[in-house]
Amino acid sequence: MPAPRLTLLGKPGCHLCDDARAIVLEVAGERGLGLEEKNILEDEALLAQYAEEIPVLLIDDRVHTIWRVDPERLRRALDAREESA
Repeated sequence: MPAPRLTLLGKPGCHLCDDARAIVLEVAGERGLGLEEKNILEDEALLAQYAEEIPVLLIDDRVHTIWRVDPERLRRALDAREESA
């Protein structure tokens, strides 16, 4: 199974996005994973869908969490994905 894809949806100037990025980068770094970031202001569909919910963390294009990323919950989700492979 390919490595999980982590995508953080946010926008510039969002302090919650900055907090989420730091947590995701820490957990991703522990596992050798990368992080893709998307600015919702550059995508009308993302803006319409997530304007009031950022940051949003996606794992393999599925919503993992909104607003606040819990590092332990993220680790568990990645472990579960690995176990199901």
